[in-house]
Amino acid sequence: MSGLLALNFYSPLFVDQLKRGRKTATIRLGNKSGKYQRSQIVWVTVGSRHSRREKIFSAVIDEVEVKRLSELSPRDIERDNPEVRRVEETRDFLEKIYDRSIDEDALVTVVHFSQVVEPGLSGFGAVPSRN
Repeated sequence: MSGLLALNFYSPLFVDQLKRGRKTATIRLGNKSGKYQRSQIVWVTVGSRHSRREKIFSAVIDEVEVKRLSELSPRDIERDNPEVRRVEETRDFLEKIYDRSIDEDALVTVVHFSQVVEPGLSGFGAVPSRN
């Protein structure tokens, strides 16, 4: 797949978690491994479908894992939503987003990502000053 992709989040509640680096993964219903691949650069955005979206930052995809909802690890769940701890809570949340019942055997894709910091803002690659 070519072109720049977006990882969009519908809820503005995630903006703070994203900006603070507390949300570093997203769990999507279905097999999305054909869409998202390791080392891809994506925009992380927030906004409703068919409306304006806010770019929060650019990110690199670190890992893409396809598994059954029931196989999600506590680490997967916490990286997706630091306020959630159990598979059942994740299922309930996904049911609200997708507006349908979801079985625990359903396939999900866990997309792990890291923020790409713009040059000069991180201290990486900074030229040492000569005193």
